[in-house]
Amino acid sequence: MTAATTPSGRTAPRGRIDKRQAILDAAFTVFARRGYANACVREIAEEAGVAKPTVYNHLRDKEDLFRHAIETVADTVMAENLAVVERLRDPGDDLRYALEGMAYRMLQVCCGERARALRWLTYAQVAGFPDLIEVVQERTQGRPGEALADRLARLSLAGRLRPCDPDLAAEQLLALLTGPMEARSRLGARAVPAAAMRAVAEAAVDTFLRAYGPAGSEAV
Repeated sequence: MTAATTPSGRTAPRGRIDKRQAILDAAFTVFARRGYANACVREIAEEAGVAKPTVYNHLRDKEDLFRHAIETVADTVMAENLAVVERLRDPGDDLRYALEGMAYRMLQVCCGERARALRWLTYAQVAGFPDLIEVVQERTQGRPGEALADRLARLSLAGRLRPCDPDLAAEQLLALLTGPMEARSRLGARAVPAAAMRAVAEAAVDTFLRAYGPAGSEAV
């Protein structure tokens, strides 16, 4: 059996790590389906294909399951968004096209079933888990926003955008994307058609370039 290093530095059988991930995946699925109050550990165990005591071998209780499941999915959404922003490392000659592509792919992540369920669960449990709002926002908005600011700073230095505060520029571009999507999706409660996502992406980029494009040019 293959061994792997745990966060504590000890080695653990690969099967144990895989089983823990299966439990967390199952937990998020059940919480998204049932809501926190109606979900039970027995159903999570069945969803994961493990015995109920096995769940408790990995995570203490239902609250622990919920916290780790939310954090795990937030990390996944963060990684997807960072991969999208990374595409701006080489935007090519048509900056508008590159920004629209990035914006549309970010909206696809935002409106995906997993991200929608993450927002819904976080909002629904804010009274019982107020700290999770900060955790989810940092991972799904904060880190991608920092990465986007870095890309915009480089574009500004290259003369592709006017001199600006890249953190503010990134914040405003993301607001132009997420604001309309929150309204159209009813805070993540319903799916948004691809055509609507693309229209929001194009409008957001058009507004952004009118504000931040080099003087005398709409897009570079």
